[in-house]
Amino acid sequence: MSTAEAYWVYQQNQIKTASREKLVLLLYDGAIRFIAQAEKAWQEEQNIEKTHHELIRAQDIVSELMATLNREEGGEIAASLFLLYDYMLKRLVEANLKKDTAVMAEVRGLLSGLREAWQEAVRRPQGHNPSENRMELKG
Repeated sequence: MSTAEAYWVYQQNQIKTASREKLVLLLYDGAIRFIAQAEKAWQEEQNIEKTHHELIRAQDIVSELMATLNREEGGEIAASLFLLYDYMLKRLVEANLKKDTAVMAEVRGLLSGLREAWQEAVRRPQGHNPSENRMELKG
């Protein structure tokens, strides 16, 4: 088995055994990586085909993130995320049409921020309210 094949098998196992929360992190990671690869392909090589391919992959992931939202139970947060994903999707299409690395960087930044927030939410125990850690001083 080649190194590439072993890595592919490892990735497949990681996906198959991941929790729903971890899968969302993997989706964010993938979209961020594909956008970065598109930026590099355009800035360093002016490679239209590779840039297009990587941006399409990122668009597919953002579409998947939109599709997995539970807008009925997610309430205002899910509705806001849907609108943000929709905005990112439109910007990725624009970046792809114009080969605009500034737009690519904008969307990559938005996804990175969401990824950080999601990772923090996953780490925090359910029902944990950060304000509960504050001490009240009375005197």
